[in-house]
Order: sequence, then C-alpha cells, then structure tokens
Amino acid sequence: MATRRAGSLLAGLTAALGLTTGGVAFAGPPFITDDPEPVDQGHWEVYAFSDGAIDAHDATGVGPSVEVNYGAAPNLQLHLIANLAYDLPAGAPATFGIGDTELGAKYRLVNPGKDDWYPQVGVFPLVELPSGSARRGLGAGYVDVFLPVWVQKDFGKWTTYGGGGYWINPGPGNRNYWYVGWLLQRQVTDKLALGAEIFHTTPSMVGRDGVTGFNLGGQYDLTDHYHLLFSAGRGGLLYAVDGARVTNPVTYYAAFQWTF
Repeated sequence: MATRRAGSLLAGLTAALGLTTGGVAFAGPPFITDDPEPVDQGHWEVYAFSDGAIDAHDATGVGPSVEVNYGAAPNLQLHLIANLAYDLPAGAPATFGIGDTELGAKYRLVNPGKDDWYPQVGVFPLVELPSGSARRGLGAGYVDVFLPVWVQKDFGKWTTYGGGGYWINPGPGNRNYWYVGWLLQRQVTDKLALGAEIFHTTPSMVGRDGVTGFNLGGQYDLTDHYHLLFSAGRGGLLYAVDGARVTNPVTYYAAFQWTF
C-alpha cells in the first residue's frame, strides 16, 4: 500500500489556486480529495510537509517531504512529490529513508465563467514510482497509477469540490480499487479557511474491507506568499506508507507552503 497520493496522494490535512492571496480559500491538500483547478501559468507552489497514519500497531507516513506544482500552460499543472518515509511498527525496528516518488499532471477540461452555473471539471492522473524500499516498509514496491476526475463549484465564501477515480494497485495481496470523496470549505476570515471532507475507498488489499473516513482541516495565510496547512482525521489509509499494518488509523497532515 503506497503513501498518500496527491497532491496530492494529492495527493492528500495544498492549495491549487496558483498565486494565493489572503481571502482566497485553499483547494486540494491538506485533504486527500483534490480539485480541478490548476496553478496559474508561470506560477509555482512549493510545500514542505509531513503526513501519516497512526494506530495501536504502527505509525507510518512521510516527512520531511517536498511537493512542487508548476503552471506549465493554460489549464495545465505539472506535479512532483519527493518523500522521506518512516515506519514505526510496534515491537519491531523503526525504519526511515527515501520513500516513493509521485508524478502527475492536472488538466482543467471545463473552465466556466464567474456567472456560469456549471462547475469546473478536470483530470489529475498520478503515477507512484517505487523509489522507496518495500522490504523496509518505506514504499509500495510497484508502480501505482491513479486516474481521477474532479469537479468544483464556488459560492461566495464557500467552495465545494470532489469526485474520484480508479487506483491501479499491483503487488501480492493488493487489489485495484476506487476512491471517491467530497469536501466543503469556507473562508472564515481574510487569513483563515476551514473545511471538512468525507471519503470512501473500496478494498485495496485482499482480506480487507473498504474504508470510509473523514478529515477536518484548514489553511492560515501568514502572508500572500507563505501559508500553513493542517488537517487531522480518521480512516485515511492513503496517508499510510505501510498500509497493511494499520486499521482505521488516526491521520494527520501538516505543511508550510510557498506560492510565487
């Protein structure tokens, strides 16, 4: 079971709004559920972050890690996550080292005007490269692929987005599976936005049930270019590097973001 995807695994408690300013709500991380809105052309988002999953048997996750998003063309965002991973199983030696690497490209298919009733629609395929050691519990050991579709609609200070997709999840004991999620968030003050998501994954491992979970989180804008992102929740196996060791874990995401 690979770590949280996106940026995502998405991607995964990051804003995908390009040059973020105070008074603009975040989208995408610090949640697992992502959005269709790419970084503006010629702009960057850079995150230093950690996320993980913790239960009575294990603590597993990534950090310090780096996520980079770049607006390469109109409606097109390129995406990279480079991880250091950790695995702290109860009664066994702790491990720490290079984790899996995530590559992706977000493309917005539908970009409505401000007064149009229909939502934004985009795709954000992700590829997880097995740069981490599966033997040490620091990676999946196989190339995983996520093929999602995301939609988003803004209503004043409220934003809602979600969707889902199909994970191709090879390896002994693994199963391909579906992810669906939805999120609602509000710009509470000029500097603070808060949101909540609910999500479900079908079984990703043989002998395991599907998982329904949630996250609560937000973004605080220190300046127009520097931001803090945070979330916590329950059940998010996509935050676990060694997902076979954890069941219904408590999860966290924390990041410092630079937009320019």
